[in-house]
Amino acid sequence: MKDDKNIHNEAEIRSQDFLAFEPGPSEQRDAILKLEDISKIYGELHALDHVNLTVREGEWIAIMGPSGSGKTTLMNIIASMDSPSEGRVLLDGRDISKEDAKALTEIRRDKIGLVFQQFHLVNYLNCIENVMLAQYYHSMPDEKEAMEALEAVGLGDRAHHLPAQLSGGEQQRACIARAIINHPRILLADEPTGNLDEKNEVIVMDIFRKLHAAGSTIIVVTHDPEVGFEAERMITLDHGRIVSDQKQEQQRVSDVLAAKRAEIGVEN
Repeated sequence: MKDDKNIHNEAEIRSQDFLAFEPGPSEQRDAILKLEDISKIYGELHALDHVNLTVREGEWIAIMGPSGSGKTTLMNIIASMDSPSEGRVLLDGRDISKEDAKALTEIRRDKIGLVFQQFHLVNYLNCIENVMLAQYYHSMPDEKEAMEALEAVGLGDRAHHLPAQLSGGEQQRACIARAIINHPRILLADEPTGNLDEKNEVIVMDIFRKLHAAGSTIIVVTHDPEVGFEAERMITLDHGRIVSDQKQEQQRVSDVLAAKRAEIGVEN
């Protein structure tokens, strides 16, 4: 198995080519996602309690909060894996709140790129086949484009390796390639660094930074303050409600991240 010490150099991605978009100031961009007075109720438990949230094109948002705060429930609704008990979810202006399971599957396939903490790669398919599988369910497999997605996350030379032959960081990067292959409207990541060591965490977050710089709309659900700190906007949940919605000071973020990279020996 390849040593991870030079992995960052191989992960110098070409996301500007793969996901071409020139974002303007966030307040001037169109809203991709709107949650209007969303509640999710289980008996007497309000997992989400009158949540309002607007996500604009090209934003990078971190959703944070303690265990039981409603992060997973909110993620499932954004990902079209669940529907609210009350309120409306507007995705690209379409109300998807009352859609049936088949319609939600199609919305998720066409609009959402999912990155999982546990990777969920098919163990008997190699890297490029895992990426092409996402193409198969969306439209038509295209090996050239799948290879471009792998190259975009620094895995071009690992395309024909099985998941068991990859490090944890490489598996997560393969998961990101699979998530971006169909050019989703939203890239939604659930604890994307939860199973990674510190060096691979920095490498994976660098990929998100570059995808964001190329115009991707990214929502990261995390309990890790360092991961949340990298986003341009941080949403904090507690007891099913948004208790904080703050824009991050990006220059300060960049300075802190540069210091962290230097500390653990990862080059910019």
